Amino acid sequence: MKADMDRGNTVAEGAGADRTARQHHGNRHGRSEAARQAVLEAADGLLVEKGFSGVTIEGIATSAGVAKQTIYRWWKTKTDILLDAFLLDATEALTPPDHGDLASDLGAHLHQLAQFLTRSDAGAVFTALLGHAQHDPAFAAVLRARYLDEQRRRDRLPLENAVRRGELPADVDTVAEVDQLVGPIYHRVLVTGDPVDRAFTDLLVDNFLRRHLIRQAGGNR
Repeated sequence: MKADMDRGNTVAEGAGADRTARQHHGNRHGRSEAARQAVLEAADGLLVEKGFSGVTIEGIATSAGVAKQTIYRWWKTKTDILLDAFLLDATEALTPPDHGDLASDLGAHLHQLAQFLTRSDAGAVFTALLGHAQHDPAFAAVLRARYLDEQRRRDRLPLENAVRRGELPADVDTVAEVDQLVGPIYHRVLVTGDPVDRAFTDLLVDNFLRRHLIRQAGGNR
């Protein structure tokens, strides 16, 4: 009986070790990825519920079910947490598709960007972070470097893919063209509050394609 119990304890201990290893995902610092994800999700949820000023480290810790000390191992401020949560969401949601067709790729990407900014918790976080950046130049520089620069790189992908396929001329200014495509979306979301529905994003794509088709036709005459 004792031998059976010892074997049972050994199996249970081994299973527990396996579960712990899976939870930490090989993190050499021994920090729980599950806890980190819970903190990011809690920060998102609290901002939507209470607004930027209502989010506190204490509130995040309570909502995530972790100790404040756990949070401070990864982040110094609530803004750092919100930024990491937003960047994770943006990377997952705002990487453009590659269907092999410029019109399809642009249409899908601009619509997804508009939905992300207006209908997701991440969009509310982005608006809050932009507001905070107006009063914190150091954070504004971080936001620009960590999100805006990277997102502009992602936004250019459909155009760069189209250049590679021969759908657009090699000398097209992808930086300027991206500004004209996504700029109106951000303007409506952050300034005017006008709708950014599918009809609007499709119009942006149609205008872009028409402009370049006319330009190419003119060059062939």
